[in-house]
Amino acid sequence: MRAMATTLDMRVCELLVARLCHDFAGPIAAIGNGAELLDDEDPEFVRQAATLIGDSAGTAAKRLQLFRFVYGFSGGAIAGPQPHALASEYFAGGNIACDYPDPVRQLAPDWQRLACNLLLVAAEALPPRGRLALGTEAGAVVVAAVGDGEGPSAQIADALALSAPAAALTSRSVGAYFAGLLAATLGRRLRVAASPGGFKILCETGGS
Repeated sequence: MRAMATTLDMRVCELLVARLCHDFAGPIAAIGNGAELLDDEDPEFVRQAATLIGDSAGTAAKRLQLFRFVYGFSGGAIAGPQPHALASEYFAGGNIACDYPDPVRQLAPDWQRLACNLLLVAAEALPPRGRLALGTEAGAVVVAAVGDGEGPSAQIADALALSAPAAALTSRSVGAYFAGLLAATLGRRLRVAASPGGFKILCETGGS
């Protein structure tokens, strides 16, 4: 059940748009580069160009589908692929493994939306290789990350906890802040905790 309604600060909206544009700029630019090579007379260049276009289009499509659910879902029934399928496709072929078990798949759509947000935040705090595992604790979602590195920065942790003012957010921390807002609508607050070989992002009671 939702505990509160949330209105986004204009700066948060601007940073989210900037972040989304950044995440799509790479694969879209690669598609353009590949299209330019299609006119080359060398068959090997053309083959490489076709591969580049296909791979980049696939990356953009995976991001688009997951981001549409993460940032655009407004409640009700889920249309299209289920969240676990979106997450699986997003991480497929990469160096970060993702476990989205059945108990999390059975959660209400709002909780799964938060789960997918937390996967994105946790993935950024991992090194090039690692593992993410969603779970449930006390009726809420939790994500455990295993991998080298120090985990989320203090800036990200503050954003998750909504301790950072909107004016202090950046395009790197705005996703964590958005996850914190989603948790607040569910009556929870987010906290980063160290765990063996990695970290966890916990959903605790006490959201305002």
